[in-house]
Amino acid sequence: MLWDVAFFALPLYAAVSAPAEMLRLESSADAMGSTFSLILYGEDRNQLESAAEHAFAEARRVDLLLSNYKPESEWSSVNREAADHPVTVSKELFDLLADCIDYSRRSEGAFDITVGPLMKVWGFYKGSGQFPRPGAVEQAMGQIGYRNIVLNPSGRTVSFAKPGLNLDPGGVGKGYAVDRMVQVLRADGIRAALISAGGSSIYGLGNPPESPAGWPIRIKDPLSESESAAAITLKDQSLSTSGSYEKFFVAEGKTWSHIMDPRTGFPAQGTLSVSVISPRTLDSEVWAKPYFILGRQWTAAHLPGSFRVFYCQDATHSADKYKERIDKVNQPCAWLQ
Repeated sequence: MLWDVAFFALPLYAAVSAPAEMLRLESSADAMGSTFSLILYGEDRNQLESAAEHAFAEARRVDLLLSNYKPESEWSSVNREAADHPVTVSKELFDLLADCIDYSRRSEGAFDITVGPLMKVWGFYKGSGQFPRPGAVEQAMGQIGYRNIVLNPSGRTVSFAKPGLNLDPGGVGKGYAVDRMVQVLRADGIRAALISAGGSSIYGLGNPPESPAGWPIRIKDPLSESESAAAITLKDQSLSTSGSYEKFFVAEGKTWSHIMDPRTGFPAQGTLSVSVISPRTLDSEVWAKPYFILGRQWTAAHLPGSFRVFYCQDATHSADKYKERIDKVNQPCAWLQ
């Protein structure tokens, strides 16, 4: 049986018999505005239940660290104070912010955790989107830019070089939390687990008893509610998907999705979905967005050897050479070669 994780809901993994000596535990909990789901295998029911509790406790801890909705979180403290004075933060948050800046540099600005003002003017902050009023995009562009995040390693402080800056953890939080949950499960002796954050970012630890190759997963076809575009297995790997079908609206004859290009101030065009397989969930979650924005050619030139990328291209907005390739094979979805 295959898992269809790109539907943003983890379906039941039933009708498969595990060996008698292996026990199976399914559990879920809410954190970071999503449902985190676990499937664990092991020989000791108490161990499985304890490990699940520890993993969900870790997700809640990360939520408290990174939430921009909870005023007591470190992340919220940075957003409130960093424009006025340097804010001392924990090593964990400092290192994550340093990673985010590095992602921005390596993606040539296509990934940017300061993108929040743009999401707001496009109506995607808490809604399904709307066309911005005149001048709103230009105004928001003046309030973003990862280069305005100033990190001081000696004092482990964060400051903002301009007022109005606001950090958005939406592009990193779930992936980071999943990786932390995997570490907790490993420490508790769990060797086979599937961890899902809202179905969009997942990690397959080891393999289920009936599938030595790994956890079978389906990647959703963005053009069909009921079809799959690809079938894969995950074994000590993560998968994250970003798609224009997740949240969008139609205006002026175009479809505008929530995947924002921070360099232009407009939603990215030309791609339907991108799925990234990588050793860490933080990496797969982060890179799914720049790969979506920057396209196949850029991605192929910069793809690490440990990554795999599955593209579903929008032929109506693709570059001519990709239109030609898509028309030739009559298939908009394909693995990046």
